[in-house]
Amino acid sequence: MKSAKSGRDGRARIIEGALRRFSQSGVSATTLASLRQESGVSVGSFYHHFTSKEHVFGVLYAEIQEMYQAAFIGELVRHEDARSGIEAIVAMHMAWCGEHPERARLLISERPPRRNEPGGPEVAESRREFFRQVADWWRPHMKNGVLRPVPATMCYVLWLGPAQEMCRLWFSGAHQPTEEEIRELGEAAWNSLKMP
Repeated sequence: MKSAKSGRDGRARIIEGALRRFSQSGVSATTLASLRQESGVSVGSFYHHFTSKEHVFGVLYAEIQEMYQAAFIGELVRHEDARSGIEAIVAMHMAWCGEHPERARLLISERPPRRNEPGGPEVAESRREFFRQVADWWRPHMKNGVLRPVPATMCYVLWLGPAQEMCRLWFSGAHQPTEEEIRELGEAAWNSLKMP
């Protein structure tokens, strides 16, 4: 008779274990043996679902990125006003990182898989669609002279760069952001992205 643990889906257990292990130790310091130990699966079960540690990371990163992007777009399209959209995304980013610290650590600290690596094509396609949706929201505000025309990378840096840095401090235990600081981060993003 299978135990509850061994009866659970092996792939899900590997992903859950990898999330814990990668967020605690980083991908490069995590061994395949520690991934198997964390998930409680056999060697055969591991290789039934994944070909390598990098394969696990690629799948996990793609899943986390899609989860974050869905929350981002879901929040963004709720706002017709440019300022409320810009500021709401900063608040959403901070809230999402607080609710999903292990996932957020991976997005913030790990390099995404490249196109030729496991998960890379999925990550690239997901990003392309995400940036298209953000651009669709941004474009009317830019045409109306409310938001600056900025390239995607600069848009990301100006919009969420300071919030990302606050999350790094938060995750390292150096500083717990206050609601007032999160509001200030949103206001700073707006001031960086609005037309002068």
